[in-house]
Amino acid sequence: MEIGQVLRSSTEGFTCGTRSQDVDGPQFGAFVRTESRNDGDTSTIVGVITAIRVDDDPLVRQLIMASNGNGYSNAIRDQRENRMVPIEIDVLSVGYANGEGVHHALPPRPPFSLDSVVMCIDDEVLTFTEDLSFFRLLLNGRGRTSSAELLAAVIVQAARVRADRDRRDFLINIGRQLTAWLDYDLKTLQHVLSLIRPMAV
Repeated sequence: MEIGQVLRSSTEGFTCGTRSQDVDGPQFGAFVRTESRNDGDTSTIVGVITAIRVDDDPLVRQLIMASNGNGYSNAIRDQRENRMVPIEIDVLSVGYANGEGVHHALPPRPPFSLDSVVMCIDDEVLTFTEDLSFFRLLLNGRGRTSSAELLAAVIVQAARVRADRDRRDFLINIGRQLTAWLDYDLKTLQHVLSLIRPMAV
């Protein structure tokens, strides 16, 4: 499912634009992919959604000011369903794939403007997350993306695509890895573990 097109990008990540009608699928922490082309070579860039923003719209301001607290249900419905409300989705790059295989590292070059961004299907997420080393990019990018909530959201997305019999083992394994990676930040570690614990029960 296409969720938008690239607006701006760097090797660390990219931002794609979409319309409000197309934002049902993407969610915080979800895996997406796009492509980077150079001299005939194509790489598939894998990223995780770090933020979804609804941009300012002059008509929305007018509706709020004119409603006086009563609201205009028909006008609001028209605004949401028929107008192209601009939405931006920020993505952190966590790996790429080319003819040499899957790499859990920043891509050698970013995607270009207007390149299509699509949701990863379950099998793609499962294959990509067999190796947990991409979590180092999430940890290193925490200043840009913020939070324990992002780590937990990505873990939940990766766990959901696994069979019930494999999910608990995956969560236990990632919990052990996080304990090693975040031994310097026990507050963040405890918060992440508390967020993913319900899936392990």
